[in-house]
Amino acid sequence: MSTIASNESRSASVLSSLPDWARLPADYAIPDRVPSLAEAHEYCRRLARTHYENFSVATWFLPRSLRQHFFNIYAYCRISDDLGDEVGDPKASLRLLDQWEAELNACYSGQPRHPVFVALAETVRTFDIPRPPFADLLKAFRQDQTVTRYPRFEDLLGYCRYSANPVGHLVLYVCGYRDAERQELSDFTCTALQLANFWQDVTADYGKGRIYLPLEDLNRFGVAQADIASAQNTPTFCEMMRFEVNRTRGWFQQGLPLIAEVNRDLAIDIELFSRGGQEILKAIERQNYKVLGRRPTISKTRKLALLARAALGKLR
Repeated sequence: MSTIASNESRSASVLSSLPDWARLPADYAIPDRVPSLAEAHEYCRRLARTHYENFSVATWFLPRSLRQHFFNIYAYCRISDDLGDEVGDPKASLRLLDQWEAELNACYSGQPRHPVFVALAETVRTFDIPRPPFADLLKAFRQDQTVTRYPRFEDLLGYCRYSANPVGHLVLYVCGYRDAERQELSDFTCTALQLANFWQDVTADYGKGRIYLPLEDLNRFGVAQADIASAQNTPTFCEMMRFEVNRTRGWFQQGLPLIAEVNRDLAIDIELFSRGGQEILKAIERQNYKVLGRRPTISKTRKLALLARAALGKLR
């Protein structure tokens, strides 16, 4: 046991001595040479296609003319998320997020150096996308470095307002929608997706020192944080998860009207992601809400069924 602790201590020491960008994939760092637009496009396209299979699949249903713009936005979101989640040192994450935001500012002033922002600058100009949705995501990732508990559900919704909802706004901008009504409907879906992911990843998040389950709900159902730490799927914990799943399903329902308010291509994507999120809730139910120590997942068969349904919608 002492040997393991000693090894962990040495690993932490080595990590803490690394330069900030060295804690991440080498190609994440801000380069000395500004890439060409073609190089920047390829960088974002490769990142999107290799890091998230579901995102790549979803782009099948989008007009070809928009795909590169969605690759650019995904690349920004992917690296932003990793800066907040994969560094292993909150102080280093905050420094990296500051540098990343400086590049975002340069993107809007016309002098970015990172390939993501070289590509993103074109997307911003083409669709006249305002800066706040991009900046709001960084607020969420900064918050993750300092806030590890949420007293009330309203506090968690406040986090989702920065961590999830801006993504929906960016998608709407690229697809030509700028009105507050559609953005509000999008917020319901994006918040529901974020909540579903929280309920799916309770154990993994606890491993990072975070509990997204509202403390008021733990108190209401008589669940101790020690139960989460020890992966005890107690009857009271499972009853609380039932409550969270049912509440989240209501948020999905409130967002569904957006499907009828956008063009067919975007409607298929929204329905695909919404149904995918609801499938996570069903997976939690199939485990009788015992999510601690065993992450609920969607089977490949079910994923194929969802994709087939989306493909049929494209053909109608």
